[in-house]
Amino acid sequence: MKKLFSFVFVAILAVGAFAQSQHLAFKGVPIDGTLKSYTQKMVEKGFVYEGTQDGIALMSGDFAGQKKCYVAVTTLKGNDVVNMIAVFFNSHDTWSGVLGQYEQLKEMLTEKYGEPKNVREDFTTFIGDDWSKLNALHTGEYVWATTFGTNLGDIELSIVEGEKYHSGRVMLRYYDKQNSEKAHQSAMDDL
Repeated sequence: MKKLFSFVFVAILAVGAFAQSQHLAFKGVPIDGTLKSYTQKMVEKGFVYEGTQDGIALMSGDFAGQKKCYVAVTTLKGNDVVNMIAVFFNSHDTWSGVLGQYEQLKEMLTEKYGEPKNVREDFTTFIGDDWSKLNALHTGEYVWATTFGTNLGDIELSIVEGEKYHSGRVMLRYYDKQNSEKAHQSAMDDL
């Protein structure tokens, strides 16, 4: 009986340690490690390394059926640990184009992660035509985002201003819970 309790105790500790080391994954790679090591893993997945500046590595490649996306890999402030991945899809010159891409990705994410935990899709001023909707992206008079929650982190889909004036693009961000909590705790320790 004593051996059984010892085994159960060790098994519970092992499961707990395993659960604590889990990270949200992007393209099957856990969002963890140094910027250099994570970037190398993404290159092995087919992305092209474009360069690094201010703790952000930029890569390009295909993602979720979309060609020539940009991927930004960011680290914890003051620490070389990856905690967030952002994907920037191609810009669209029409609201219907960017909204269609957003809705398609939202449907795919809902299929994979279940119902979103938060949806905010609204213009903060009256908007009528396509031109006005794209202009709202430039002036910041909108909120268009859906957040999916998992035990390992959050995934946020949003519409943002595009590469050029009067264009929009979809952005998808993956926030690793464990490493983001480390950043929060570090900030709290500073207070």
